[in-house]
Amino acid sequence: MDQNHAHNIPFPFIFPVTCHTDHVGLGSTFVVIQGFKTDGLLYVPLALERGASGIVVQHDVCISDSLQALINYSKAEVIRVADTRKALAALSAHAADYPADKLTIVGITGTKGKTTTAFLLKHIFSQAGYRTALLSTAGNQIAGEKFPATLTTAQPDYLHQFLKTCVDRGITHVVMEVAAQAVTLNRVKGILFDGIIFTNFGLEHLEFYDTLDSYFAAKCALLAHRKGDAPIYLNADNEWCARLVKKYKSTVTFGVAAHADNRICGIEPRSLRFELCTKNTIMQFECPALSGTFNAYNVAACVSLLLDKGVAPDIINQALACFAGVPGRFERHHLSNGALAIIDYAHNPLSYQALLPELRVLTNHLIVVFGAGGERDASRRPLMGALAAEFADRVVVTSDNPRSEDAGAIAEDICAGIAADLKNKVVIELDRHKAIEKAFSLSDAGSVIAVLGKGPDCYQIIGSTKTDFNEVAILAAL
Repeated sequence: MDQNHAHNIPFPFIFPVTCHTDHVGLGSTFVVIQGFKTDGLLYVPLALERGASGIVVQHDVCISDSLQALINYSKAEVIRVADTRKALAALSAHAADYPADKLTIVGITGTKGKTTTAFLLKHIFSQAGYRTALLSTAGNQIAGEKFPATLTTAQPDYLHQFLKTCVDRGITHVVMEVAAQAVTLNRVKGILFDGIIFTNFGLEHLEFYDTLDSYFAAKCALLAHRKGDAPIYLNADNEWCARLVKKYKSTVTFGVAAHADNRICGIEPRSLRFELCTKNTIMQFECPALSGTFNAYNVAACVSLLLDKGVAPDIINQALACFAGVPGRFERHHLSNGALAIIDYAHNPLSYQALLPELRVLTNHLIVVFGAGGERDASRRPLMGALAAEFADRVVVTSDNPRSEDAGAIAEDICAGIAADLKNKVVIELDRHKAIEKAFSLSDAGSVIAVLGKGPDCYQIIGSTKTDFNEVAILAAL
């Protein structure tokens, strides 16, 4: 197939195997997933109506007489399996003719920094001449075409159709964020990676995992998904990641620690510049679109992998020079009164510990606007409150995506972590739009307003209702 024609191949809307009725068409196999909120069995009649010819259920699922009669009437086949999540991955890969095996795939995991690292890596691979695709929290891309992302790591039905489209369009390299839950829920089962970057590890997702150790074990389970001894790139300065060096072959460490394989030296954080000292050489890298010490780690992780893949340092630097940044990650907006607003996705204590000191050095008047997500790990709320009050001059506590929780109660959880002598810094405004306006009213030329938690998301979830909410537009109107 010629390359020009390959670029025009559309992304399919109907999947041969799927767990979502939106993607069911004539002859599709519908896989029934027992979800955390809804039971996939409830959607079998709709799947049959849309033309499903196979229904996959777990061996212990009881199908009512009326549903069985409907299945028989539709002449559909019931396939019983031990685990429908594993079956979804295996059947999706088979139906797409195992596209992952035909691509170079890099996986990126870690508590924070995944999205910036993924965007950077995709950009540099592309600039180095590779046809590249991206699967990330902030959106998916095949070459230059963008697709929306609903999860950090998509369900296997979407994933394998995405990878098949990559193969059909002549893509060679895929950069993919991999969330811990995606590994736990078998979304990446059957996909083997040519390299894995582990950015860092810290407190997050205790609404899903019982303990920090079980969350770490879930992250580490990804490391079993390697092609042979494909390299693992580890943060030498993170105590959790450092544990893995002795446990796995083919590890490459990056960080400021003296023992790091690729040591970061002389960081100039404002317009990001640093030296990377390897065993054989010292190289300088500069990325004007990024700032902050934490981003030096993201760039160093990418550079470590790219050098191993044979990409020359001068090509990497040329690509870094024209990198435009990442939507909703340290995204700068200059306001009418001379203040600077920064939108960032930071939504956990580890992100706050990395981001807030970097913001503090930019200004002598820092205002932080944030909330915390409902139905998510509540233990982080007081920690985020404590960090915001420690670093900011003014704190506007608001709502994030409260979901089914009471926004006022979430705000109280946040404020519980703020020391009594710092409470005078705090304003509570649960309407997020008004909270941003309040922060603006408190600012003047030279102030930095950090609007944290939602990043590139253009919506807010209150109860079960998802409404449009665009922070860029709100800032532009100030």
